[in-house]
Amino acid sequence: MGNFNIRDNLWDPSFPFHSSISDDLIMVADSFDLSLSAPINPGPTRFSDTVRESNSVIDLMFLHCSSAELDRHFILPDYRLSSDNAPLTINIPIGDEIVQSTKLSVIPGSDQEKDFIKDVILNLQVLDTSNIDSVENLNLVVNRLGSIIEQMWFKNAKRTKISKHSKQWWSQSCSSAINKYRASRSQENWKAFKATVKETKRSFFDNKILEIANSRHGPWELMNWVKKRRLPTTEAIKFNGSPCLSLDSLWNALHNSFNNALHCQVDINILNEIERKPCQSWSPFSSQEFKTAILKCTDSSAPGPDKMSWRH
Repeated sequence: MGNFNIRDNLWDPSFPFHSSISDDLIMVADSFDLSLSAPINPGPTRFSDTVRESNSVIDLMFLHCSSAELDRHFILPDYRLSSDNAPLTINIPIGDEIVQSTKLSVIPGSDQEKDFIKDVILNLQVLDTSNIDSVENLNLVVNRLGSIIEQMWFKNAKRTKISKHSKQWWSQSCSSAINKYRASRSQENWKAFKATVKETKRSFFDNKILEIANSRHGPWELMNWVKKRRLPTTEAIKFNGSPCLSLDSLWNALHNSFNNALHCQVDINILNEIERKPCQSWSPFSSQEFKTAILKCTDSSAPGPDKMSWRH
């Protein structure tokens, strides 16, 4: 929301012109999933003190495309006081949000993990799967299986505090080493703690690399720069000076662009005006040159100017 200082008939019906800068603004907003909001009480947002200069709409509000408050803001010209711009207001409800500061977790390689796996196996051994003869019975078994895993998770998981220092690679051995150092404050225990951390991190990331290498993903999944990126802002297709922002306008632009000459008469006598070139004979070549050229051909390359591929 703000003063964009752009006059355009997209948001100001009293202004007769359309600017390409407005199209750029709409596309930039769209790249951030924002849409132009229309006020409930349309009217000017800037009031001129200059004689013969009309009021204008240059203050705009952009909201998220799926926002329920879209097209529901107000222009308050009576609240502008000494300013020449009227304020824009909107009511956005803010609900209570519970932020979890702790979580249940089972540290890999810990005694809790071993107990969790052991309890799950013991319960699965007594799970009755002999009467899976219908979809209903199958759903009962699957739900029972999920219930067993959930109960064993809550039984063996440990509640830990979430902080900016939380690390996925941290293990029980790291906790034991740091507690031992805090109790003694000796240099030897500090070096032992650092060695434990180094070995734990090495083992953790080696397993991650092995997991990715053996799955359908490639090693590039380890790189941060291959994560999902927002596409750069692009310029909309224009036809007759107007952007094509709908399927109908896009189809109309393509149809008129590619079918303008569909029924036009063509004078083929214009070909007679092309200068004739003398015919040239083949340059002599040896059989070895011919074999060398053939060996360079491949059936996976694109056809050349003669439209002939290797299979021909």
